[in-house]
Amino acid sequence: MNLLNQRNRENVAQLLDAYGMSDAEAPMTNWIAGQPVRGVGESITLLDPVTNLPLLYYRDADQQLVDEAVQAATTAQQAWLAMSASERGRRMQGAARGLEGHEESLARLESLIAGKPLRDCRGEVGKVREMFEYYAGWCDKQHGEVIDVPTSHLNYVQRIPYGVIGQITPWNAPMFTCGWQLAPALAAGNAAVLKPSELTPLTSVILAMLLERGGRLPEGLISIVNGLGHTTGKALTSHSDIAKLVFVGSPETGRRIAEAGAHRLVPSVLELGGKSANIVFEDAAIDDAVIGAQAAIFAAAGQSCVAGSRLLLQDSLMEELPGRLARAAETIAVGLPDDDTTRMGPLQNAAQLRRVHQVIDEAVSQGATLLTGGSAPSHLPADAAEGYFLAPTILTDVTPDMAIANEEVFGPVLVIMPFKDEDDAIALANGTRFGLAGAVWSRDTGKAMRTAHRLRAGTVWINSYKNISVMSPFGGFGDSGYGRSSGLDGLHEYSIPRSVWVETAPDAMGYGGSQPRQENTR
Repeated sequence: MNLLNQRNRENVAQLLDAYGMSDAEAPMTNWIAGQPVRGVGESITLLDPVTNLPLLYYRDADQQLVDEAVQAATTAQQAWLAMSASERGRRMQGAARGLEGHEESLARLESLIAGKPLRDCRGEVGKVREMFEYYAGWCDKQHGEVIDVPTSHLNYVQRIPYGVIGQITPWNAPMFTCGWQLAPALAAGNAAVLKPSELTPLTSVILAMLLERGGRLPEGLISIVNGLGHTTGKALTSHSDIAKLVFVGSPETGRRIAEAGAHRLVPSVLELGGKSANIVFEDAAIDDAVIGAQAAIFAAAGQSCVAGSRLLLQDSLMEELPGRLARAAETIAVGLPDDDTTRMGPLQNAAQLRRVHQVIDEAVSQGATLLTGGSAPSHLPADAAEGYFLAPTILTDVTPDMAIANEEVFGPVLVIMPFKDEDDAIALANGTRFGLAGAVWSRDTGKAMRTAHRLRAGTVWINSYKNISVMSPFGGFGDSGYGRSSGLDGLHEYSIPRSVWVETAPDAMGYGGSQPRQENTR
């Protein structure tokens, strides 16, 4: 018997029971019309990232529950829109307060299912609360405008919600991305039906429960449906009453989501992958850059869309820094997610681990040099021997034509490449299909800003890495997707401008016409 897996299964069961999601047949892994609901489709197995053994079985939501969720959301959205904007803001503040006292339970469940260090998950609960607090403040500040048209009309512009939004979130940060998408959608006056990854279904359900109850939101305003992409996901993206689609995940799936929306002439927001370049000039504060380079790629085991997976070093740094980084990487504590000393846990699933190994092996076969890592750490407990662990990995002698220099790896794998000058650094950094993020390290502020402004990336850091805030827009170019997911730009993704024309002339002339404005010539 694997005692580690048994403990993890018991912990998951206890947490689900505490929130009324347990059931004799299968756990109730959907949230529809203010109630937890058991799936009706095929059985899905969740595997433990730490042991590669089953954690939980649940049932696919399938078309039936998606229909019920969308119907409930449609009704709830009308009730939500009937409230004043100020009242919606107060209720969103209440939703944020609804998470208080549940931080540890949410963090533990996220850690168990996603394999993320518990210390990281604790911080993400706070981020979700912050998202709702921020967007609550925008509810009554979405002002329109009056346009001084050259006729006798009063012309004003309103921003109106789409209605019901369909959202799909990934397995690398299910709780964070759930809040990231829900908060602006609700603040703009919409309802949302959200499907998490089938690999990480649970924390989104509990979040919806706590937010809805804490804020006294209309039942159905937030619906969570869990299941496979080809069943529940397809039912959601093709549903005739979904007015807009939002997807966070891979470029391959993002294209299919966009195609599904385009087939119905429904717009979409796509937050996809990245191959971010972390540029270090020879005049940088090197100690800071070394720390930043590690955090950029090894946090979350590299399973981050903004991971700094390409470290570009100016030529003069190539002799010393790669070895220094390798030695530092070997000190990172890789271990069990619930151990507070762990800085990096396992990858989330077996398929991703296989994919990362394949990319590493291919790069080495093409001439890359493996400086460190490439296999599981040797110090793990015996019960975790089959878990999805990989030590921090660094490769050099990587050329721009290699797949590992161009494709998103989504694991704790760093490639180091040299550059000569600013122009060379920009050419390397912009030489992929992605354009999500990047960073520049230099004590020369002018050079750092020149370089940052030439990067084709939606987010650029100077002398830091991976700082994000709900207050600032986030998104990318190219294969990194389009649209923005936070800040005021993220809020505007969830509403449409409507132009209203009011005739003010006592004697309007003709069809569609009006008095031309009389200009004062005095």
